[in-house]
Amino acid sequence: MSVHKEVKKVTTHVLQEMKRAGEKISMLTAYDYTMATIVDAAGIDVILVGDSASNVMAGHETTLPITLDQMIYHASSVVRAVDRALIVVDLPFGTYQGNSKEALNSAIKIMKESGAHAVKLEGGQEVTESIQRILTAGIPVMGHLGLTPQSIYKFGTYNVRAKEEEEAKKLIEDAHALEKAGCFAIVLEKIPAKLATKVANEIDIPVIGIGAGGGVDGQVLVFHDMVGLTKEFSPRFLRRYLNLYEEINTAVGKYIQDVKSKDFPNKDEQY
Repeated sequence: MSVHKEVKKVTTHVLQEMKRAGEKISMLTAYDYTMATIVDAAGIDVILVGDSASNVMAGHETTLPITLDQMIYHASSVVRAVDRALIVVDLPFGTYQGNSKEALNSAIKIMKESGAHAVKLEGGQEVTESIQRILTAGIPVMGHLGLTPQSIYKFGTYNVRAKEEEEAKKLIEDAHALEKAGCFAIVLEKIPAKLATKVANEIDIPVIGIGAGGGVDGQVLVFHDMVGLTKEFSPRFLRRYLNLYEEINTAVGKYIQDVKSKDFPNKDEQY
């Protein structure tokens, strides 16, 4: 019997057990009640209320503009929908960097006002003080290394990270630092598969990849990309399981046609 099927509620401890048992962890984003209901009912292990809501829900070019209160709104909607999955919420840009006291206050506000189970933040050794401070309040923290979208202006590109030896070495050091600081898991984004596998083998906490190959402990994708609600975004690591953009577009077109031709509503569709 797999760990995944036995549990009624996924916790940070369950994820640790899954890593030990060699069972892969499934993780997807969700930002609203309806989608979260579906994703949870399907049996996902972890739901990430990502700051990617800034892009897919609000239409911003980067993840930077989304606020703490907006993240709490999305997280609260997801919490109301979910029975089983572990719910992790991104600390948005500007709510934790360079100030561990502010990081703690932001994390407490998210947990208190949304009812989520954990927070996620980007960065390596430079955020370990914030992580330790958040943990003093009993709030689990997930780390995030590799391509860290909140630092997009520093990188200047969304290209693969840590291809050079120096950056790869720093990434390994950062992963160890995050584990030592007390993170319960780490997301590795858009880095060479070989490096991601090495990190997953070297540390005891689960490593969840997005564009980091299959040698890690689990995978995460943005829900809207995975079901093909988005059209433009198609990196190599993305597998589209549906093409909802086309299907919804066709359905809306049909509805418009039926309204214009007076086919909708018919006699059975009125009182």
